[in-house]
Amino acid sequence: MKYRNRIVIAYVLIMLAALFIMLHATKQRTMKSRDMVAYNDEIHRIAEEYLAGKGIPEIEAAHGCRIVLLSDSEAEIVRGYADYALVMDFAPEGEVIGKVIWHDVSGGFEASRRRTRRTMIVFWCVVFALGLVFVGLLDWYLLKPTREMKNLAGEIAKGNLDVPLPIRKHNPFGNLVEGFDLMREELRASRERETEAEKAKKELVAELAHDIKTPVATIRATCEVLELRQQRRLGQLTEGTDGAAEGNAEREEAIADAKDVLEKAQTISHKTDTIKQLMDNVFQTTLEELDRIEVKPVEESSTVIEEYFRNLKNYGNIFLDNPIPHCLVYMDRLRMEQVIDNVVGNSHKYAGTDIHVRFEEVTMKAADKTDAVFVRIRIHDDGPGAPEDELPMLMQKYYRGSAAKEKAGFGLGLYLVRSYMEKQGGGAEVYNENGFTVNLYLRKV
Repeated sequence: MKYRNRIVIAYVLIMLAALFIMLHATKQRTMKSRDMVAYNDEIHRIAEEYLAGKGIPEIEAAHGCRIVLLSDSEAEIVRGYADYALVMDFAPEGEVIGKVIWHDVSGGFEASRRRTRRTMIVFWCVVFALGLVFVGLLDWYLLKPTREMKNLAGEIAKGNLDVPLPIRKHNPFGNLVEGFDLMREELRASRERETEAEKAKKELVAELAHDIKTPVATIRATCEVLELRQQRRLGQLTEGTDGAAEGNAEREEAIADAKDVLEKAQTISHKTDTIKQLMDNVFQTTLEELDRIEVKPVEESSTVIEEYFRNLKNYGNIFLDNPIPHCLVYMDRLRMEQVIDNVVGNSHKYAGTDIHVRFEEVTMKAADKTDAVFVRIRIHDDGPGAPEDELPMLMQKYYRGSAAKEKAGFGLGLYLVRSYMEKQGGGAEVYNENGFTVNLYLRKV
């Protein structure tokens, strides 16, 4: 309401100023009365100058008049009367020989016309300037906030919620603008919460898919052992059928029992294959988001690394050749456990040999090009290694080497190893040295 009142007051002031200028320009001024005594004195001086022999043009210039002799055309005299000029007889020797004409009225009219014209030009300029000021104020206080809200609405429609809406002190739409900007902030916060929740969900799915693989593999391995034992038992029970009838009945019952156990073990093994395939499908749905998983390295004791290796009992024999240096390193414990599990799991999967782990401190260039101390974790197997031409690509996303063609997987294990290690401030490298070797680097505090 107050801004509408200000606009109305500004408009009224502009119109009053225009009215004042118009009245000032058009008001009637009183005409000065003619001083006939002065004009009579002028006539006498003109007559004296004429009798003294001064020329008529010189006299006219000196007295601002026009001398028309009777011998000349009387048309000019008639025009003088028509223009309300002062016309007096010119009789230097007592006899009228012409007329002396003063155009004082027409000269006043001309001066008044010029004055009025000048005033109207000034009036137009003032009104034009005030109009520009009024339009500018109208644009600043009304149109500009409207355009800003329109632009913000367009940015929100495009999904850009990071463009703030300026809140000015004298904005007539202050409450609306503030509410609009609060809505934008809330939408952005809601989107961030949704993104975080989605990322957490994908991370949880990926971790569950990964963690379920270990117990499923254990169940499958147990079923395979059980199958072998039952098959061996069946072989022993079916050797020969001689003996008493009572003994044959007991053997038949044992054979039936072994077949039942074997069938159940095979069923469980088949179900574990189904579970593995389902988890692989779930894991595949989160592949594109895995590299966006947040890694938060903090200062941790290096001794927890040894515990990670000791807990990997399903991957065969893992030998720690020496103790890890006791120090603090920058590490995300969860991601580091996943890294070690991926590396050891790959060695067990493709090499199937004993795995040796060695620790040592090394000095090398960090990501910021400065010298830093790292704890190097060397994980080595005695397998055939990888082809030399494939080594540079093993840590690329989705790349699977020639040895992996007959193995299940997605080509993400070593890629995630490198990604997680770099996000912890370290790194990873692979090479062949009497087997396949993976070096992991954790930056020392």
